[in-house]
Amino acid sequence: MRPDHAHSITISIWWFIGVLLTVYGALILGYGIYQEFVPNPAPPVLHELRPTLWWGAVLLGLGLLYTLRFWPNRQRN
Repeated sequence: MRPDHAHSITISIWWFIGVLLTVYGALILGYGIYQEFVPNPAPPVLHELRPTLWWGAVLLGLGLLYTLRFWPNRQRN
């Protein structure tokens, strides 16, 4: 027999993806900020577009969106 749990928590796979995107976004954004203060002596092609800053910010934003949207303790209707 299975006990009846009144407070069972289900964790969505999207929450884990959100956490992963948040971590990657924070790391990439941090490296992009680091690159602004410590320039590379031989910068790669199109470095002036600042891809690490843009992609880090996009990943961080999407990660926070998914993490907060699919938070495990949130009640679903």
